[in-house]
Amino acid sequence: MTAALEGRTALITGAGSGIGKAIAQTFAQHGAAVAIVDIDLASGSEVAGEIETLGGKALAVKCDVTDPIQVAQAVQATIEQFNGLHILVNNAGISPLRAFDQITLQEWDRVLAVNLTGPFLLCQAALPHLRQAGSKGRIINMGSLAGQTGGIAVGAHYAASKGGLMVLTKQLAKLLAADGVTVNNISPGTTDTPITQAWSPETRDSLIGQIPLGRLGTPEDVANLALFLASESAGYITGATININGGLYVG
Repeated sequence: MTAALEGRTALITGAGSGIGKAIAQTFAQHGAAVAIVDIDLASGSEVAGEIETLGGKALAVKCDVTDPIQVAQAVQATIEQFNGLHILVNNAGISPLRAFDQITLQEWDRVLAVNLTGPFLLCQAALPHLRQAGSKGRIINMGSLAGQTGGIAVGAHYAASKGGLMVLTKQLAKLLAADGVTVNNISPGTTDTPITQAWSPETRDSLIGQIPLGRLGTPEDVANLALFLASESAGYITGATININGGLYVG
């Protein structure tokens, strides 16, 4: 075990499962204190307990990322518990599979609220603390290949939300560069998470058949990239969208 993130605190949304859980576990293994922020407090508490059992520092916080009051409370709880905030990972997201002409306005609004408005609210609430962190400050947004290509199996609302997050990343990178804070966007291809596990075997098999490396990504694949971006080794990378998709998209 190395201590690449020793003395730093990370707040990770959607960390009760999937990619967010893997990022929380990886960051903790490398010395960070982690706030496990999830709408499902039970799953968040389970992840926090696993980290603490292994000697790490963790806090579980229940939060609906679309609610500005709950977002502010989650950031404040993190600050009070760990005396600072250095890394924000906007990972929480939803991805309903829906044909374009079957997307209701209510569903469109919900997907945009979770996937794009949520990160906006978290970034606003965390901004003063990340600026205080200076060159150790990081924002890592969880985009998607769909935000670059329009998607394959996902709905238009999901693709649009992830495209918006990619542009928000660029804007924030410019805004925070003077403070030394970096802002980057990870763009996974199809990854083996609870979202994709709910898809039909036919859909999953079809997507795997299009991936040159011949498999879905794993949450740990993405977590390792997030670890690099959070580390001081990535201090000169900002405003970037970094693909991790097994060769599915190389543009």
